[in-house]
Amino acid sequence: MTKPLQPPLPPMEARSVDEIPSDDGWQYEPKWDGFRCLAFREGDEIYLQSKAGQPLARYFPDVVKVLLELNAKRFVLDGELVVPVKGALSFDELQLRLHPAASRVQKLAAAHPATFVVFDLLSGTDGQSLVEIPLAKRRPLLEEFASQLFAGEKQIRLSPATTDLARAEKWFEKVGGDLDGIIAKRTDAAYASGERTAMVKIKQIRTVDCVVGGFRYASSGDVIGSLLLGLYDEEGLLHHVGFTSAFKAGEKPALTKKFEALKKPPGFTGNAPGGPSRWSTERSGEWEPVAPCEVVEVTYDHFTGGRFRHGTKIVRWRKDKPPKQCTLAQVEDREGKSLTLLSSS
Repeated sequence: MTKPLQPPLPPMEARSVDEIPSDDGWQYEPKWDGFRCLAFREGDEIYLQSKAGQPLARYFPDVVKVLLELNAKRFVLDGELVVPVKGALSFDELQLRLHPAASRVQKLAAAHPATFVVFDLLSGTDGQSLVEIPLAKRRPLLEEFASQLFAGEKQIRLSPATTDLARAEKWFEKVGGDLDGIIAKRTDAAYASGERTAMVKIKQIRTVDCVVGGFRYASSGDVIGSLLLGLYDEEGLLHHVGFTSAFKAGEKPALTKKFEALKKPPGFTGNAPGGPSRWSTERSGEWEPVAPCEVVEVTYDHFTGGRFRHGTKIVRWRKDKPPKQCTLAQVEDREGKSLTLLSSS
């Protein structure tokens, strides 16, 4: 008899690849734009664990409540916490949950309940670990578990999966908005806790032309640490949409000299860089506005909630493009809704 699984348990992780693997032996799944979460139940106790091994239950009491209502006293599930708002996932609302005040968390949970999207079963109702059996056997067990226990539950959903490459490619076309990419897992592999040996992730890399509306100094305070990027809306307002810090150390002195000479408020006339948050440092709210005259083409993989989810990389400077042509229309299609995958997988 195997030892029951206990938190913290490092989740299986994925390495990045450029293309969806097309050889035999892969299962494909959507990569949801949320927080990775392992859910442990033992009797009347629920433990939610983040990807980094930290407890999450205090931030998602609504999910804890739904898991306790399932007609099973033991299980360990691997999935993604997401927050649907008006038919699309909101990463902003998800981040707001990480608040120190319980009263604030309860208010947010009541306004926009979270959903736990499940994609793996690590321990069944008998408490026995399933991590050593291959995915090809774990997935049917998960589907049976879901059919018996998830019926009628809106806050716990089974994530779709397929071994059909053509279907996975259709999902990949929808990347952006709710979907962060595609996951591919080896069907003959066990659950590789904490490893990147049996799972890969594929993201769509696109380019967009942005206006530099400001910059932040590096922690040393002597040279630029990042450039703040903006896009114009239909009314001509420049909105902050992200940043880039992907330049070499040797380039920083010249960039600093260039943009210090362009300092001029307000920089952004629409949404501006925000102040400190849970994720920021004391310096995060400090930025220098510049005249919106420099255009840069950057690569990005995900645009949602009106901004790039991750840092971008510079492709080239666009001396040939007027700043006013750098509009939000370039990325509007990336805000598409894809929650339908959960109901019509």
